Amino acid sequence: MSNPVYLALDVPQLDAAKALCDKVKGHIGGVKLGLEFFCAHGTHGVHEIAHLGLPIFLDLKLHDIPNTVAGAMQALHVVEPAIMTVHASGGRAMMEDAKAAASENTKVVAVTMLTSLDENDLKRTGVSGTPHDHVMRLAELAEASGLDGIVCSGQEVKAVHKQWKDGFFVVPGLRPGGKATGDQKRVVTPRQARDDGASVLVIGRPISRADDPLQAARDIEATL
Repeated sequence: MSNPVYLALDVPQLDAAKALCDKVKGHIGGVKLGLEFFCAHGTHGVHEIAHLGLPIFLDLKLHDIPNTVAGAMQALHVVEPAIMTVHASGGRAMMEDAKAAASENTKVVAVTMLTSLDENDLKRTGVSGTPHDHVMRLAELAEASGLDGIVCSGQEVKAVHKQWKDGFFVVPGLRPGGKATGDQKRVVTPRQARDDGASVLVIGRPISRADDPLQAARDIEATL
């Protein structure tokens, strides 16, 4: 991948999303469309963004019983995303069925622990141990389930990459040096994540909410 940056395009208005993507597409490698975008615009919106010529990462974080997740994956063949997410906490059977039902051209990756969570949040949901321990357990389960890779924070990707040599690792929650972290708790810079083994760097607000999104995308690309 010549440019690992995927722009998180969670913009409510479709025309604004298309305009932003078109403006920066020469300095990104793909587009991440999340739950907010999909609920607002559905498969039509995905097709509209795909027409701009960049790979699509459809980040819906599917999490349900295996049969339901498999059915959802089959229904999404119509948009054939390059990358699709499920939740690792859905278990091995769910992940196996998700991968089996996905398009052959779609990488299925498991979300381990949201970058907006920390150790205190884990404890409140009954999970013991550190975020690192939790991510490593779920990464091992995702690999055993036959998935292509995982989503994890930049704080864990180096260790996961060492454990899973040929895995595909998506790292969100990235902030260029000096930028506000917002609701993200476990953040690193794009350069650090890439050096530690990230395959895809998901970057949203540092580009989409910048005064000059094009220059922001150029500046981030230059660090890589």
